[in-house]
Amino acid sequence: MNTFPQDGSPIASSTDPAGVNPHADTDFDRSTDMNLMHENLARVQMAARLGEAQERRRGYHLSRAARLSRKAEQAAQQARLALARAL
Repeated sequence: MNTFPQDGSPIASSTDPAGVNPHADTDFDRSTDMNLMHENLARVQMAARLGEAQERRRGYHLSRAARLSRKAEQAAQQARLALARAL
C-alpha cells in the first residue's frame, strides 16, 4: 500500500522490491539543474548589466574630459588675448 506525504510524492511500499522510488533521484536532479540554470542566467544578466554600466561610465568620463579640455583651451586663449591687449 502506497501512501503519499504532504508534498504529494509517493513513498516506497513493501511491494516495491528495491524499496526506493526510481523517479525520486531524477526529479531531484532536474529540479537542481533548473535552479542552477536560473542562477546561471541571472549571473549572466548581471554581468551584462555591469558591463553596460562600465561602458556608460567610460563614455561619461571621456565626454567630461573632452568638455574640460575644451574649456581649458578657451581659458588659455582668453588669457593670451588679455595678455596681447595689455601689451
